[in-house]
Amino acid sequence: MKAGSDFEKRFLGYGLLTAEIFYRLPDHPALLQMFLWQTEDKAPGFPELKRFLGFWEREIEGPIHRVRIAHQALITPVDYRFANGEIVMH
Repeated sequence: MKAGSDFEKRFLGYGLLTAEIFYRLPDHPALLQMFLWQTEDKAPGFPELKRFLGFWEREIEGPIHRVRIAHQALITPVDYRFANGEIVMH
């Protein structure tokens, strides 16, 4: 099932994923660089992250040293509540 809206994605397990990708420079292998990447991804399989890391390994010359991730599902559950009223200002 392909998710459409952000609301639908939340119910399918999608949430904000932040990945810190540490990689080595080809010309200076002793140095580590860090690339920060964010996207909406589905826990626990993380297909978007896997797709991005596959692209990195094929297309970018900097070999990956390590990847650290934080995902909404790993930190706290999402709580949905429906409002019983509406406040209108101006």
